[in-house]
Amino acid sequence: MTFARLADGPARAVAGAVAGSADGLVAPTSGSTGAPRDVLLPRRAIVASAQATLERLGGGGHWLLALPDSRIAGAMVRARALIADAHLAVMPDGPFTSDGFATAAAGMPPGPRYVSLVPTQVRRLLADPRGADALAGFDAVLVGGAPPGMALPPNAVETYGMTETCGGCVYDGTPLPGTKVAVGGDGRIRLGGPTLAAGYADGDDRAFETRDDERWFLTSDLGSWDGAALAVHGRADDVIITGGLNVHPTAVERALLASPEIADAVVTSVPDREWGERVAALVVLAREGATGATADAAGQVAGAAQGLGAHERPRFVLAVDAIPRTAAGKIDRSAARAIAASAAKEAP
Repeated sequence: MTFARLADGPARAVAGAVAGSADGLVAPTSGSTGAPRDVLLPRRAIVASAQATLERLGGGGHWLLALPDSRIAGAMVRARALIADAHLAVMPDGPFTSDGFATAAAGMPPGPRYVSLVPTQVRRLLADPRGADALAGFDAVLVGGAPPGMALPPNAVETYGMTETCGGCVYDGTPLPGTKVAVGGDGRIRLGGPTLAAGYADGDDRAFETRDDERWFLTSDLGSWDGAALAVHGRADDVIITGGLNVHPTAVERALLASPEIADAVVTSVPDREWGERVAALVVLAREGATGATADAAGQVAGAAQGLGAHERPRFVLAVDAIPRTAAGKIDRSAARAIAASAAKEAP
């Protein structure tokens, strides 16, 4: 089988996969928890994913490409536009800006309009009047890649999925048509259905399993499933164990990002002789120029964390200029952990 590599040219690769001149796509994982792996996505999975999204959104519409199409989230924007025979507007090269977004949106033809974004982009747009107006003009804004950590606008749809599922396959907690969800006794989320990848290019497919003649992908995420709605609690390997108690970083991050004084945040841990690990937070304060282990940062985090359990509250806080992220825009938790550990060693 011939799979087109996104790395060799996303536009041509996606067009070939949709048209059938290629058997599918080779898409890299985000690399947020280690080295990226190449995922084999067959044409049938790409088409199924695009069609399920269009069905959930109520039909075809024009799309704005505001994410790197060398990754699955951006590549699927191209695929949806092609399958719907819709217009595809593309953001200009360079850093993401509110003005660039607004200008690209203004040039789109009339009709239903859709866009996929990561939370950081949404946050920047909402902070700028022109960006916020442009965002409000879309019929649906798919937000994925990380927990939003903020109140989303009314036209936003929170998505959950990964490269191995052709991107988002659960929208606002509800699986897309055909997608199956299960949570095992270990608390880990399992996903099934027609959007699953064929496997990895390196041949190590232990994350895929077959049960009762159904194929599943075993994610690294913890969650709960009541048969109708999925709640995602965070990655299993990100859980912080402090004093024998478990802390889910995403829950703490949501609390911190609810504060208007905190523009961005990541929660990680630093070693502790007594407790094993201490909860730590890297924060970008809304007030510019505040960096380091400042009393102001610690005070803002303490205030935002009042509703959390005592064991969940960050005990080490570091104000930074920017949260480390991967090329796909996801939080680079390994880098965040290293930054926090290094700063904690130097702290008095």
